[in-house]
Order: sequence, then structure tokens, then C-alpha cells
Amino acid sequence: MAKIDAFFKLMHEQGASDLHLVTGQPPALRIRGEMERVKYKILDQDELRSMLYEIAPEDKVKTFEETGDVDFGYEIPGLARYRANFFIQKYGVAAVFREIPSEILTIEQLGLPPVIGKLASLPRGLILVTGPTGSGKSTTLAAVIDVANRTRKDHIITIEDPIEFVHQSQGCIVNHREVGLHTRTFKSALRGALREDPDIILVGEMRDLETTSLAIEAASTGHLVFGTMHTPSAPKTVDRIIEIFPSTEQAQIRSTLSDGLRAVVAQVLFKRIDKKGRCAALEILIATPAVRNLIRESKTHQIPSMIQTGKRYGMQLLDDAIMDLYNKGMISGDDAYLKANDKSIFRPLLKTPPTDFTEA
Repeated sequence: MAKIDAFFKLMHEQGASDLHLVTGQPPALRIRGEMERVKYKILDQDELRSMLYEIAPEDKVKTFEETGDVDFGYEIPGLARYRANFFIQKYGVAAVFREIPSEILTIEQLGLPPVIGKLASLPRGLILVTGPTGSGKSTTLAAVIDVANRTRKDHIITIEDPIEFVHQSQGCIVNHREVGLHTRTFKSALRGALREDPDIILVGEMRDLETTSLAIEAASTGHLVFGTMHTPSAPKTVDRIIEIFPSTEQAQIRSTLSDGLRAVVAQVLFKRIDKKGRCAALEILIATPAVRNLIRESKTHQIPSMIQTGKRYGMQLLDDAIMDLYNKGMISGDDAYLKANDKSIFRPLLKTPPTDFTEA
């Protein structure tokens, strides 16, 4: 057993999402969204480096020493998988580990709206799950892929950096590919996937022009493509995709995206106040013909109105979802205000509303 495994077991017992190991500081866990120190000695450079190198593949150690940071996956059988990131900071080496649960929770267990599960049955198109780092995007996508795996008879390819949730083939054949281990880049894996008879493709992150372009192309040529982006809302996601492309290509990509897009799910994670745990608030955009027309005509600023009037399709605004969680007593007014898009709606919930410079 590696020395660091003791921290992973503590992390698992405490229900922490992340473990932080930093030279010159004691270890820390992120529990229910907040950092908490572990009662342990201050880590020195040599001890921490030795601890980290014990679990890192040789090629990842080499990359880390050459570049100053590296990502990879680590697994403790019977416990969990971990997404690892090593980096160099002012005082020495540091690392952050995100726990990827071995059990894939269902749509129902996560408390997600039923329309999220229905996305798994779409024959083709692009579905994006967006939100800040640590907002549960991978967990939501895993639940959707699990529905597809259990209910369809297709070929699913996932392209991730690193592999997070592992799906055992059920009705579908599932192939997991890790960037840096099984393929060089997202774009090369995605290009290759189009020749591997896929029905469903999961792209861990659409982070550059070529990957985004290939994902849209795959969605437009008969594949169901899932991807993630770090955008805070559905309209901003559409804008972000278009802005990636050169101005000379934006009119064409608007047309292609409007045809291929099926849904955007933007989510934010909250600490629960009614019991231990966290819950997600979701903004859901379904690409109806009217929504596609807005994208095509560069009128994305009208999308929130379309979401508001599209409840019968399962659409909902993020602020409405946040208010629903607040009214159910699941989250605090302060947290709701902090993470809302339109803060003016939530100011009346606060005993002492702050002076918000973002509204100036």
C-alpha cells in the first residue's frame, strides 16, 4: 500500500471531494465545498515529492519534472478512482486529488429533472453540460451515459483527461480512452473516433477550436455527442462556442451549431443546510426550432426568455432552480444570492444585503 493511500481512505471516510497536499502546509480536505485542515504535520518538500512519485507512472513523473504540472488517474481497488494533478508552486511541489466515486449514481439518486435522463435516448446531436470546476458536470454526464448504457444497444466512446467514471459494458459496448495514455490529444482521439463506428461520443472537455469543431461535425453527421465547457449559463455557452472560431467562420458555425445542438445544461453546486451533502441547481436549454432560429440569427440574448416560456419541454432558468432549492429549505439565502445570475431576485432573502459592486 502506498503511503498516500491513508489520506485517500480518510478522504473517503470524511466524504471529501478533494485532497490538497502542499509543501510547507498540513494536508487539507474539501468537505461540502469548504476547506478543512487535516491534523497532520506540515509536509516538507522531499517527503511530499516521495509520496507523490510513489503512485505516479514513470512517464508522468518525467512530464512533471519537464513542465511543472501533470494530470493522471489513480485507482485504489474497492475504494475509488482519483483524478490527480501535480504542480510546482512558490514553496515547492503540490498536488490536488479529486475523488471519482466507484458507484455511478442514477438520475433519480442525484435528484436531477427527468428531462436529463431523456437526453440519453436522442439519436444524434450535441449536448453540453457546463459550469465552473467542481460543479458536478462529470457526475451528471456519468448518470446520462449510464442510462444510455442500460437502455440502448450501441457503441459508446469516452475521451477524457484522465478517465473518471468507469462504465462496465451493459446493453452498449463502452470504450474509455485517456488523453496522454491511449491517445495524444482530444482532437486526435475525436478524429479517430469518427472511424471507430461510434453511436455516442463523450468528449471530456471542449477546450480548443479544433476539438470543438470536430465535436460539432460529429454531432451533425449522425452521432450523439456529449461535452463539457466552463461556462456559467446556456446563452454564454452558445456565445463561447461561436467566439472560439475566427470571425470569418462565425456565420457558418452559427448555422451548423443551430442544426446540431440539442441541449445545454448549466449547473451550480450548493452545500445543503437540511442534511449532509450537496445538491445541484440546473439551467436547462432544449434546442427547439425557435431556439435554433435565435442561434442562427445571432439573438442569443433572447434565449433566457425562450427558456422561461419553454417549461413544457423541460426547460428552466438557473435562478428559478436556485429559488426552488431555497424554498424547499435545502440551501441558504446567502448561498443562493452568491451563486445566482440575477442577484436582485435574491436580495430580499438576506437579513443584511451586502453592497454588491458587481451591480454598480
